[in-house]
Amino acid sequence: MTIRAARPDDDVAPVIRAAFGGAHGRDVAALWAEVVREGLVLAELVDEQDDVIVGHVGLSRAWLDARRELVDIWLLGPLSVLPARQRTGIGSALLAAAVDTARAAGAPMLVLEGSPAYYGSRGFERASRHAIRPASSRTPDAACQVVVFDGREDWMTGQIVYRDVWWRHDAAGLRDPRLSDVEQQLAALED
Repeated sequence: MTIRAARPDDDVAPVIRAAFGGAHGRDVAALWAEVVREGLVLAELVDEQDDVIVGHVGLSRAWLDARRELVDIWLLGPLSVLPARQRTGIGSALLAAAVDTARAAGAPMLVLEGSPAYYGSRGFERASRHAIRPASSRTPDAACQVVVFDGREDWMTGQIVYRDVWWRHDAAGLRDPRLSDVEQQLAALED
């Protein structure tokens, strides 16, 4: 495994498309390409094996709408691994490297929308435990995940605010029927 910072000539779109699959994969790749074009990328990491990019994680700008002031925070996503290489530790290694990158840069926190089962076992926790609310009411509480760093202060609570590109791509939260399915699955896990 060779995790490194992405270079401008790295083509990560095929990894993103393959990882998310079909139309959704094309949508996520288009979203990330727009995040890059708009200069919202804080860091981008890849796993390269035998000169082939097999995994990618993107870190971009977001805000926390705290009562005192807007706080610059880091947003993780997408996390992508080629399907043939999934369940080999690449995603976990990319995730750990992303957390280390955000921490080293002095970010107060790193947030994401994702599976509490996957991300929770890798150091993330419910954002609501820190009085942090998701950007959309269509994000189940358990899916709004955070890692807080030393730079976070007690007053840094409030709602996550995604940059416009995420809303233009309707990439915040889930729409029904997926939202209902995920809510049922999460409820079953909590019982």
